Amino acid sequence: MAERPLPMTQAANYIQPDLSDARLAAPRRYQMLIGGKSVDAQSGKVIERESPGHAGKIVGVWPEASAEDVKLAIGAAREAFDNGPWPRMSGAERSTIMYKIAQNIVAHADELALAECLEVGKPISQAKGEILYCADLWTYAAGQARALEGQSHNNIGDDRLGLVLREPVGVVGIITPWNFPFIIASERVPWSIGAGCTVVLKPSELTSGTSIMMAEIAREAGLPDGVFNVVTGYGDPAGQTLAEDPRTDMVAFTGSVRVGTKLAEIAARQVKRVGLELGGKGPQIVFADADLDAAADGIAYGVYHNAGQCCISGSRLLVHDDIRDDLLARVLDISRRVPFGDPLNQRTKIGAMISRAHLDKVDGYVKAGRADGAEVLIGGGAEAEHGLFFQPTVFQGVRPDMSIAREEIFGPVLSTIGFKTAEEAVALANDSEYGLSASVWSRNLENAMQTIRRVKAGRCWINSVIDGTAELPIGGYKKSGLGRELGRYGFDEYSQFKGVHVTFGKPPAWFAG
Repeated sequence: MAERPLPMTQAANYIQPDLSDARLAAPRRYQMLIGGKSVDAQSGKVIERESPGHAGKIVGVWPEASAEDVKLAIGAAREAFDNGPWPRMSGAERSTIMYKIAQNIVAHADELALAECLEVGKPISQAKGEILYCADLWTYAAGQARALEGQSHNNIGDDRLGLVLREPVGVVGIITPWNFPFIIASERVPWSIGAGCTVVLKPSELTSGTSIMMAEIAREAGLPDGVFNVVTGYGDPAGQTLAEDPRTDMVAFTGSVRVGTKLAEIAARQVKRVGLELGGKGPQIVFADADLDAAADGIAYGVYHNAGQCCISGSRLLVHDDIRDDLLARVLDISRRVPFGDPLNQRTKIGAMISRAHLDKVDGYVKAGRADGAEVLIGGGAEAEHGLFFQPTVFQGVRPDMSIAREEIFGPVLSTIGFKTAEEAVALANDSEYGLSASVWSRNLENAMQTIRRVKAGRCWINSVIDGTAELPIGGYKKSGLGRELGRYGFDEYSQFKGVHVTFGKPPAWFAG
């Protein structure tokens, strides 16, 4: 079944980047947003971003924040929370402004999609869909912001009443990664400010532009100064300062286990709340009764989406032995034909790797898989002359102890392992330090549901993959993280709950002497 890999530029499904595209003519320049004002770094230093999909083309320039810049942003958020109008507004007032932000995102969708495409290297059509999805996230959060509630307990005695008050947690530092900057910020910022918090957002130094644009859009919609601040720069010092500064009440981080653990250690010294969404190694379990055409398409989408640079990527294919060859033939056919390459081409489905270092890392995993005895059925090649691209790649003959089966590759690389029984499939799925996502493919709903019940993952699908909706919570088991975002549970993440005992009349005397 294995094919001799073609050189990247000879692959029929490769779309070479057009470096003369007018959209690459000049980089966009950004300023941070602190206390409602657009500002440069105090040092004057900047970060230049080269498009990963277009070699040599600078597409964005933003400030390199120091610890002092971040402290100014924290101060602005602290002032806005302690003395500003936002936490004291009614839910209806906050909802109106948030809904306006959603409308403004739609109005700027093409501009945002282009920036996201160029900075991240993802296909332009994918970027546009993501921006519109984010507008829906803001719309949902806007509606829920006026429906947040506590509880009352009217059954604790005739002379007593119990109240549970929901209050905002305070100033929230949000640190987001490079792969989905606009989505991941939109999964957190609306919920935190909807709960009445104020925010300092620190996006990845590689893909900061659209996060700044989001804050500018919010300012245009009437969000009060200091409620939503954006600082751009490196994890050390910018991200670390958010965790260390005692004026932040919570840190929400999305990224690697290594960095998330470090931030949690820093926050723990102050007993500061932490939300973490970390790595994943998502299994896709395919039973013998699955619709193989639908499963093959979903498997390809699950592992190739965003060039595999996705924490909920379905990178482990666990397939019943009876259908393994048939299913793999269909996955290989898609892998052979799916267009990859130039992110600005409307036909492209798989874009670029984020950096040369990451491209080399993915290539290293593929070489390690070969060295361990796994077989490359298709792909396995890298290209960095015109942009940073890696071919859609499928392995078979993978053992559960191999690095390509256990570690997060974060590239378009699928590792295939067979199974004979549902019990074996569940054991393989759970044989991981991660527990972020999982899919099950089966026409038997009872089998699918019983399997999902036993898989330790926080975000699951039956007969689909990487579906998303604002109503359902997301988050991880095990080393994949702490806490939940989205849905009604997402507001709990950014809320404090206060128990209040109310006594009517004169309480009984403790000391009657």
